[in-house]
Amino acid sequence: MAACTVYSTQPLRTNISIPTSSKTHVGFNQKQVVFYTTTKKSSNRRTNSNNRRYLITCGAGDSQTIVIGLAADSGCGKSTFMRRLTSVFGGAAEPPKGGNPDSNTLISDTTTVICLDDYHSLDRTGRKEKGVTALDPRANDFDLMYEQVKAIKEGVSVQKPIYNHVTGLLDPPELIKPPKILVIEGLHPLYDSRVRDLLDFSVYLDISNEVKFAWKIQRDMAERGHSLESIKASIEARKPDFEAYIDPQKQYADAVIEVLPTQLIPDDNEGKILRVRLIQKEGVKYFSPVYLFDDGSTISWIPCGRKLTCSYPGIKFSYGPETYKGNEVSVVEMDGQFDRLDELIYVESHLSNLSSKFYGEVTQQMLKHADFPGSNNGTGLFQTIVGLKIRDLFEQIVASRAETPVGAAKA
Repeated sequence: MAACTVYSTQPLRTNISIPTSSKTHVGFNQKQVVFYTTTKKSSNRRTNSNNRRYLITCGAGDSQTIVIGLAADSGCGKSTFMRRLTSVFGGAAEPPKGGNPDSNTLISDTTTVICLDDYHSLDRTGRKEKGVTALDPRANDFDLMYEQVKAIKEGVSVQKPIYNHVTGLLDPPELIKPPKILVIEGLHPLYDSRVRDLLDFSVYLDISNEVKFAWKIQRDMAERGHSLESIKASIEARKPDFEAYIDPQKQYADAVIEVLPTQLIPDDNEGKILRVRLIQKEGVKYFSPVYLFDDGSTISWIPCGRKLTCSYPGIKFSYGPETYKGNEVSVVEMDGQFDRLDELIYVESHLSNLSSKFYGEVTQQMLKHADFPGSNNGTGLFQTIVGLKIRDLFEQIVASRAETPVGAAKA
């Protein structure tokens, strides 16, 4: 059963046009568009008045795109997370073929990832002239963001703008077709309540100031030749807008991956050994939090020994219920890093609700991407686990739609 919507438009001299059924590049039926004109006769028989054009859009009820939101500040691992996520679903994520070489969009067999920087309403020069950063909502078009994400979710292709990170300009738009899974990633996916309401699941990557500073020093001093003073100035310049507009979004996320300095080394400030927490909101539909040993218990576990090789300072796991930003959550924490990824199977065997397809899938994914940043610590482990949970959520939603008639779902 299809659901249809009728829109009244301006009078136009348009004949009936009924396009044939079509499918998107991932096999979903797209909405069919029918134009027709009605004529209301006037008292003057020689003329017709009130010609009105109607637009009818119809789409199959089970073809709605599932939307995932990923929020984080710049340089916090969004790209790495995207690569891990698309790998879970199969197929490499690549830019649109034949399109703008500076496009920010990534397309795989199942997913399309769009960067919300494309909804900047001001280019680099415009932001400078108005004295605002890209983090400031005034530099972004949330109306267009909402309208286009909503359209894609409902099965309608859109012409999405492109923000060119090379030139700092707004390039001509590109066509985005509805995929099975749309991932919107960037600074503001959870900022606007209208966009939040479109999300089926949301993730926030929360890098502490200490770790972010250590990472930026390693990258910008070693690779780009920046001075320590310029790095500090850059971080401080962004800090007010980050704290005002980006950081508060984590209260809305269904899962938060929080990256902190290690507690295994007193007063560590190098940022090489990390303590990572997977914060999972309770009561989210189609999502069951991962737990260690016993669901709902409070656990502290040092797995180092015969089955897990640990060099200094070792590895420590913990798990338990908490309250986070006013929400009841379950938290799995890892402090330290792996010496041998193939031994991760030992840790995996003690984690439950992983939503893996087979024993050892988490370890397999980690080994497959051993060269990705964070593969030897909790960032890679928890990103992989969240990817499996999103796959499971997607499959549950698809199954529920298949079982529920469209009329009943909308009732």
